[in-house]
Amino acid sequence: MHEVIICEKPSSAEKIAKALSPSAKRKIYNKKVKYWELKKDSKDITIVSGVGHLYSLVPNKQKYKISFDLHWIPAHKANKSSAYTKNYLNAIKKVGKNADSYIHACDYDVEGTLIGYNVLKYACGEDSLSKASRMKFSTLTKKDILDAYENRIGIDMHQVDNGIARHVLDYYFGMNISIALSDSVKKTKHRFLKLSVGRVQTPTLSILVDREKEIRDFIPEPYWNLKAILDFEDIEIKHVDGNIFDSTRADEIYSKCNGKDATVDKITLSKSKTKPPVPFNLSGLQAEAYNVFGFSPKRTQVAAQNLYSAGYTSYPRTSSQKLPESIEFENIFKQLAKNYEYKSHIDKLPNKLVPHNGKKDDPAHPPIHPTGILPSNLNKDEQKIYNLIVYRFIAVFFESAEFESMRTTLDIEGEKFKFNRRRVIHKGWMEHYPFKKIDNEKFPDVKEGDLMSVKELIKEEKETKPPARYNQASLIKELEKKNLGTKATRADIVDKLYDRKYISGTKIEVNELGENLIDTLNTYCNKLTSEKLTRDLEVQLEGINQDKTTKESVVKEGEKDVKEILEDIDKNLSGIGSKLYEAYQATNIVGDCPNCGGKLIKRYSPKTKSSFVGCSNYPDCTTIYSIPKGTNFLKKRCEKCGLLIISFGKPRQRACLDPNCGKDNTKPHKPTEVGECPECGEQLLKRSGRYGEFIGCSGFPKCRFTCSVEELKSKLK
Repeated sequence: MHEVIICEKPSSAEKIAKALSPSAKRKIYNKKVKYWELKKDSKDITIVSGVGHLYSLVPNKQKYKISFDLHWIPAHKANKSSAYTKNYLNAIKKVGKNADSYIHACDYDVEGTLIGYNVLKYACGEDSLSKASRMKFSTLTKKDILDAYENRIGIDMHQVDNGIARHVLDYYFGMNISIALSDSVKKTKHRFLKLSVGRVQTPTLSILVDREKEIRDFIPEPYWNLKAILDFEDIEIKHVDGNIFDSTRADEIYSKCNGKDATVDKITLSKSKTKPPVPFNLSGLQAEAYNVFGFSPKRTQVAAQNLYSAGYTSYPRTSSQKLPESIEFENIFKQLAKNYEYKSHIDKLPNKLVPHNGKKDDPAHPPIHPTGILPSNLNKDEQKIYNLIVYRFIAVFFESAEFESMRTTLDIEGEKFKFNRRRVIHKGWMEHYPFKKIDNEKFPDVKEGDLMSVKELIKEEKETKPPARYNQASLIKELEKKNLGTKATRADIVDKLYDRKYISGTKIEVNELGENLIDTLNTYCNKLTSEKLTRDLEVQLEGINQDKTTKESVVKEGEKDVKEILEDIDKNLSGIGSKLYEAYQATNIVGDCPNCGGKLIKRYSPKTKSSFVGCSNYPDCTTIYSIPKGTNFLKKRCEKCGLLIISFGKPRQRACLDPNCGKDNTKPHKPTEVGECPECGEQLLKRSGRYGEFIGCSGFPKCRFTCSVEELKSKLK
């Protein structure tokens, strides 16, 4: 009897193979793809993996056209960048043909379930689904793998339908509307502009634009702080009113109190407790890693995924903050205690292990926790994230930290000032979580009625500040609060906004193209920027899992929404196209044209699939500079011609934007006429590019005829 186990990643396949049999044999397909063979319970078992999604959604008709008729094809056929998946797919087809039974062992979430389902349906044959069962595990430890193998369940078709619906909706909202917006520019301005929108991406950008406008429109208001420095231990005391917005009142206090001494009016001592932190879910880990290490959410997610794949920690894409007893706390601590640093904390654990759990739950996976297997050969990111997970896991089992606070009020000529101190009485969990600063201030030896000499009275004028910019961690928290996106996709959405050049900086700023995109959509089709639309769709998608709705009804509702947005775009084609192109030009200006004084703008050619720099006064001015892939524009200018310096290549090289700058040649800088275009009859121009001379039609972009100088000579003959 032949059984085939389908895994999501090669590392998972190896873990499962070695857990089922230490004598599992490694095989190689086409010298590139590893798979495993073993015998167990009179079965011949083959374990093979993909590398994430092996199938992609594409339209049934022409690519890059608006379509609601989609089907799945191999990822390597849909996108050249996925060419590496071809060998994995062929390996699965080879070993998965005509097996007696199949086991779906991909990650237990919506995406993982869909990945395995598609592989079974399209690579192994649709009849394989009737012979398939499902392994569910949260860690890749031998114990959990064997337990999942022995207690297999059926494939959750609600998860499958949820996954399919998500991909279909993402295509409808992302690809279809992006095409429509790009077409609006093409039809209005006869220029190609690659734009990107999405079901969650666009409302996320809208949140950032709203914050950008709040900051820009913010009008600072002056206020005053009054504080005094005491002679005794240089203690700083502040007026109890805090920020004083009345300048007359601030002057009055200052005049009354300046040069006067202070009397200790009242001392209040109180005690408080700080509860232990809750276990990490993905967003909690991402926020803490940002605060402690400055890691972006995506960087944290990658490290956490690697730790899970290696068997060192549990599945990271979870919402849960509740540790179940079934993960066997004592056994995990026993293994972790083999590390001396961890042992010094574990030895002090209370006898009864009761974690301080949070409110959030996840039916699929527990919170992120160490498995107990001590790692080796971790990179720096993985080691930092692993320590963070281990120490958080330890800390949640300890008691609260206890503090004593001292609140002291002083009187200067009837005006009240204060200072506060806080010291630790019992460190509790904080002693075992090195990433948390402990307040432990010294209490000054003062008592009520003491007269205190004032060294200096200070009146500070300040201004109110605008709301803070989001960083990546706070943005993901905001998305979670608003129920936009999922725990698995939020980091990718933020990364995509950076990749599209809509946003930049650690403290996130929105550039002109990003802001104008949202403003344009708000003006003409605000449904796409609506948080409510996205949130409602998310609720409906979750309803598929709970059997409250169906894949078909959710997709139908999404299709209706997209068609309404497309109608709005079509009605306002000219306005949308003009505004987006103006914003694109403003964002991509890299300097002044040396020949006509126009603006040099970075542009993209869909024909050559490369970027170039051209004059804004085209076709009256045909100044053009080709640029290598991955070019960055520096602030420094060329000493000879004044154009920007660019950097490109690996290792990075620097050069003038004009490749001919400084060269001793007689080639004309401006394009020269060489004849008539054979396709449209317009002038043919000889131009100089970074990679040599070429011939192009002056009617570009309506006519896209180009050829080399040699080709033109042969045609003339």
